[in-house]
Amino acid sequence: MTYFEQHRGEYLDDLKAFLRIPSISTDPDHKGDIRRAAEFALDMLKKAGMQNTHLIEGEGNPLVYGEWVGAPGKPTLLLYGHYDVQPADPLEEWLSPPFEPQIRNDNIYARGAVDDKGQTVILIKAVEGLMKQHGRLPVNVKFLLEGEEEMGGEHIESFVKTKPPLLASDAAVICDTEMFAPEMPTLCIGLRGLVYGEIHVQGARQDLHSGVYGGAAPNPIQALAEIITTLKDKDGRIHIPGFYDRVVAPDPKEKEAWARLPFDEAEYLEKEIGAKSLTGEPGFDVFERTWARPTFEVHGIRGGFTGEGAKTVIPAKAVAKISTRLVADQRADEAIAQVSAAVAAACPKGVTVEFKLIHKAEPSLVNPDNHFIQVSAEAMKQSFGRETVYIRSGGSIPIVGVFLESLGIPSVMMGFGLPDDNLHAPNEKFHLPNFYRGIEAVAKYLEMLGGVALTR
Repeated sequence: MTYFEQHRGEYLDDLKAFLRIPSISTDPDHKGDIRRAAEFALDMLKKAGMQNTHLIEGEGNPLVYGEWVGAPGKPTLLLYGHYDVQPADPLEEWLSPPFEPQIRNDNIYARGAVDDKGQTVILIKAVEGLMKQHGRLPVNVKFLLEGEEEMGGEHIESFVKTKPPLLASDAAVICDTEMFAPEMPTLCIGLRGLVYGEIHVQGARQDLHSGVYGGAAPNPIQALAEIITTLKDKDGRIHIPGFYDRVVAPDPKEKEAWARLPFDEAEYLEKEIGAKSLTGEPGFDVFERTWARPTFEVHGIRGGFTGEGAKTVIPAKAVAKISTRLVADQRADEAIAQVSAAVAAACPKGVTVEFKLIHKAEPSLVNPDNHFIQVSAEAMKQSFGRETVYIRSGGSIPIVGVFLESLGIPSVMMGFGLPDDNLHAPNEKFHLPNFYRGIEAVAKYLEMLGGVALTR
């Protein structure tokens, strides 16, 4: 039995304690819990033998830092994770309380189990295991953990953009993605970027009675609907001028690799989507639509009267929360300008409209021939006993683009989640065999990258 197998109980205990902290970054009422989670993560780094451990204070939630740089001449890795979580709503859909972790069928259920507390613990425990066994690491490591990933990550972005010597590294390692399928080691080499904001439509000075003013007064909700349907048609095509100009099609070899992935579209529709049919741009398969094509989505609309009963009001204003996902080689600032211009051009008469940005993230794409990617693929292969596959993700991890732009380093995305882990949804889970094997895979990666086979 290996050292890592012997200490699984301790790793699970720390994970459970971490998950019990309701560190919801979007809710000001949980500000105290955010700090508790940051301090808990800091204590884990100290326990792992990291040096120079401290909280980095600033505008926003604290960053957590720790390092071990006692391997001269060896690569330096920046290990990233986040300790904040999404809100747990709707609470009534959880089978067990979201902040009281429970284990069922080899899965641990709790908010943050896979996104991203469980996967952050993987990084920490991999390093801890090597340090406890050998008193040293085969490479240099620097941990940078944040508490605002679920709300835009402004603190870490501003900190990294100052290019502090503290963060000088050769590559970043991130465990915040998923495996394509159970038992299939997976590296994510591409992420979509994001422009998230609100469309604000203003009509009359105040709400109006529809019986008295209906037929003459502008209706902001109607106007909002017209704007939205102007920007994207019923077939899924985006009609924002210039929006597709920079989009780079995936390489034929990459598409061939995607075609070899075990994928059943009918099963995907039934088990993951749960709708009557799939939608999206004609002429592109599911992987292209979710990994390599930009999107325009509406996330919520507010305005007028939505309570029980009737109130015949024409609202004075309406707001829609919208996002666009970006792909290589789109640029977030350019997309913001394009969306703003398209919204203004689509504005019906009688109302005014404004697009207000909330946050943004650049898309990223890493060459799979990169040395840090190649070594990671081999470590994953040895840990899982199968060839590692390369995928992209339709989601966004904003810090990946910032690391590339500001620090000039690629990100190795070793994900151990599964497609049915319900991240951001009720009954979020993490498959414990992946948790334990993830720790061993990351440890093996550090050994292989350092060219040192430490005996366990």
